[in-house]
Amino acid sequence: MKGISEINPLGEERPTPSEQEREKLRRERLQRERDEAYQMLVELCYLGEYDMAQHLANRHFNWGYEIVDGIVMERID
Repeated sequence: MKGISEINPLGEERPTPSEQEREKLRRERLQRERDEAYQMLVELCYLGEYDMAQHLANRHFNWGYEIVDGIVMERID
């Protein structure tokens, strides 16, 4: 790690990502969040907290999941 005196505040320490790289990173982050949400919903159902899982799935519609008979399923629109 560099010391403060070694950092040039006007220089470029990190390269600025291109639009394609930013889009790729954004898609990866959204997929990771979606996977984590799925795991959380599955764990809630496993614990018998179906109402909580349903509430969470409805509240976060963008995750794309719904709870059907205590099972996490992808929402089909």
